Amino acid sequence: MKKYTRQRKILEIIENYDVETQEELAEFLKKAGIDITQATISRDIKELRLVKVLSKNGRYKYAVVEDNLEGTTDRLITIFRNSVVSYDIAGHIVVIKTIPGAAQVCASAIDSLKLEGIVGTLAGDDTIFIAASDVESIELIIKTFQSILN
Repeated sequence: MKKYTRQRKILEIIENYDVETQEELAEFLKKAGIDITQATISRDIKELRLVKVLSKNGRYKYAVVEDNLEGTTDRLITIFRNSVVSYDIAGHIVVIKTIPGAAQVCASAIDSLKLEGIVGTLAGDDTIFIAASDVESIELIIKTFQSILN
């Protein structure tokens, strides 16, 4: 029961604060009266399937991957990484070119990331259009894609 209480608190913290490191998370937990080791934090992060995503301020933060199928997001990201040929920006739209037949699965990978600033994706056979909520979001979206592709 103690484990689930701690993990609920971790989820609450990352929902309310941009937590970039395990050390920062440990500090928030200590302030909440939960003493924890680095190994336990690491294990909780893995069990909760937390990932680091780019925040609006350009720093990485922990976030929840909301995916009911174990490992699906990882597989989609691998496919994305191996299928993207190029990308470009056109106003509020990011255009991604993929190898033939891969656009829909790559768009699914993008959707599974639930990136802030993405309004929606539209995929054809080898092209994906990503509508951004505003021009400022484009930079964060591109930085996230660059980190995945590298």
